[in-house]
Amino acid sequence: MSSEPADLLIIGGGVNGTGIARDAAGRGLSVILAERGDLAGATSSAATKLIHGGLRYLEHYEFRLVREALGEREVLMKMAPHIIWPLRFVLPHHPGLRPAWMIRIGLFLYDHLAGRQTLPGSIGVDFTQGDPRGRPLKKEFSRGFEYSDCWVDDSRFVVLNAMAARQLGSRIFTRTAVTAARREGGLWHATLTDQMTGASREVTARGIVNAGGPWVRETLTGAFGKNPKNSVRLIKGSHIVTRKLFDGEHCYIFQNADNRIIFAIPYERDFTLVGTTDIQLDKLDGPPRISEEETTYLLEAASEYFRQPVTRDQIVWSFAGVRPLYDDGDSDPSAITRDYVLDLDGKAGEPPLLSVYGGKLTTSRRLAEQVLEKLASFYPQMGKPWSGSKPLPGGDLGAASFDAFVAELKHKYPGLDPVWLTRLARRHGSAVREILGDAQWASDLGESFGGGLYAREVDYLMRREWAREADDVLWRRTKCGLWVSATDREKLANWMAQHRPNMETA
Repeated sequence: MSSEPADLLIIGGGVNGTGIARDAAGRGLSVILAERGDLAGATSSAATKLIHGGLRYLEHYEFRLVREALGEREVLMKMAPHIIWPLRFVLPHHPGLRPAWMIRIGLFLYDHLAGRQTLPGSIGVDFTQGDPRGRPLKKEFSRGFEYSDCWVDDSRFVVLNAMAARQLGSRIFTRTAVTAARREGGLWHATLTDQMTGASREVTARGIVNAGGPWVRETLTGAFGKNPKNSVRLIKGSHIVTRKLFDGEHCYIFQNADNRIIFAIPYERDFTLVGTTDIQLDKLDGPPRISEEETTYLLEAASEYFRQPVTRDQIVWSFAGVRPLYDDGDSDPSAITRDYVLDLDGKAGEPPLLSVYGGKLTTSRRLAEQVLEKLASFYPQMGKPWSGSKPLPGGDLGAASFDAFVAELKHKYPGLDPVWLTRLARRHGSAVREILGDAQWASDLGESFGGGLYAREVDYLMRREWAREADDVLWRRTKCGLWVSATDREKLANWMAQHRPNMETA
């Protein structure tokens, strides 16, 4: 570590922390980011995996947030076309719930609150005329609506932001907690503690951003010894992944009698993702897990619409995350604002401490811009906003569409399975060439760990993407865990333990 003070120390390696690191480094600031676990190890890998405006937020008059989020869809698609792409959402009309006129008005606003360049607008759908999207649904759902939003691989979005930040000079440390921080001599003096070895080091910084997500308050009370005035509401959202429930590239959005909605989304070609729930937590007691009640809720909510009931034996995986929403005092978990609040602490002449409350994947780039705008007076040398104009790593496909890029890969690597090549390209975009190199056959990719995961990719993930443990690879850098056996997982863990000297630490 350099003895020269960093301009900015960022606490938290989720979507907000890594997005701020990328933006700040691109404006010429020196950045250190410390994440006590794995990148995207908590909330940022447990989302519904959508880049969306938030159609239901209109009911709560969150027009500013919806407008900002809608505008970000097109920006983010251009930045990372390999992990973000358009989806059409089919909303069957439930006669006993929101009236059709209300939905039409909401979709009209959704289409026009922000500019659309490539995404098509909303339309009405008649399922009685043989529309294939109506076939999986019960007969009583005779009509509905269709509109546009986008899919995102959430955990890869975080990792790519971190990689971009590192390319721009940031130092990224995972499994590293900020355990103490104090102001002294016009600087922050912070203690970074390696969570694997227990070793500590002190760094200095001209400012700190606390992007601790669900632990934003605990970070302030623990490392900083502060009593923060703002609070977060911890809302658990759980999902189930089932065997494939329907054909097609579209997804469904279902209204429920409790005024909530759930999604049913095609997932990793062979599965369907169903979620989410809204359960308020008083505190975090270990990693969040889906409850029996939440599983039942999701199964029953989906079965209300699908012709064939969705049952427990169809579930292949489940996950849960905790959304750290800014506490606006609303008693209804579904109505709590999804907007973000930035709290700047520090008197004149003191190094700043800015804490981030709330936020979501879709608006994380804009949140980063707002953070740096709020800090601008402390960094007069800082450059101008830029982050929406440059692709994330792997997103530089040139003029080619993603499909054209994959077609080129299949031509160049005819001996490799085309379905597997497409999946690999979805994860890595243009960086797939670095992984494949001169490989022409599967045997050239090294040891197989099942689920289409080979040693050559794992080595890349360890060297370039901070993967340290098997679950980092199986569930966050890839989703190969859906196909991998317990024996294969153990084999992967042993292989990674033997190859750790190849890892980059920052």
